[in-house]
Amino acid sequence: MDEIPAIDDERAARGRARYREVYGEDAVMLPPGTSDFFDLMMGQLFAEVWSRPGLDTAQRRLLVMGVLAAQGRFDTLGIQFERTLATGELTPEQVRETVIHLIPYVGYPSSGELFRVSETAIAAAAIDGASS
Repeated sequence: MDEIPAIDDERAARGRARYREVYGEDAVMLPPGTSDFFDLMMGQLFAEVWSRPGLDTAQRRLLVMGVLAAQGRFDTLGIQFERTLATGELTPEQVRETVIHLIPYVGYPSSGELFRVSETAIAAAAIDGASS
């Protein structure tokens, strides 16, 4: 079987920088070469997709939130809510409106968990804001 080519250093660095912008300085960052999955994610998802022109970070994050909610990935959705509040991309009121908008699309059975992760993120942001 042929060996998979490595992501070039410039692209990897661009992806890692964009990843830090999206998920913050404290996000898990594996050293290059330790995980093919992580290297691929940095080189493709963050260096290419998240770095494209046409949509800003907040718009991309809203799209991701919709997909995560539809997939029932509320753990990861909570991370998105936390980051969007920390970066100021959305206000607590806008996060709540996002949840209200998503409920008819993801269904009422999922709405309790959707509400819980959003309110947890809002409460954490309020605590972080008060301690700053």
